[in-house]
Amino acid sequence: MLNYSEELASKCEALCKSIKSNANAVFQLRKSSSSVFANIAEAQYPQSLPDMLSKFKIARKECVETESWLKMLLNTSAIDEQTFKTLRNLCGRIQRMLTSSCVTIEKKINNG
Repeated sequence: MLNYSEELASKCEALCKSIKSNANAVFQLRKSSSSVFANIAEAQYPQSLPDMLSKFKIARKECVETESWLKMLLNTSAIDEQTFKTLRNLCGRIQRMLTSSCVTIEKKINNG
């Protein structure tokens, strides 16, 4: 999961550098995609299971936000359909992994 989030952040950073318009969307995409990576990285060394769960939930929300900014960039023709699909699929993969991890952690927390 960490590798996928690093790939997402790196690809979004490269994409952001190539877009000359939509400054706000580019800024927000850069922030949200790097937050996915940062929160998953932080979750590798949690203070507790609830801390890990919190980091994963934040990363999942940021991943949804990343997908939203990508959709906006597609709708304004700042990125092409193939770029959007590639990054959307990566977001989806990360979201599924995060959701599965959250379910597992919640079970561990609730079962003591």
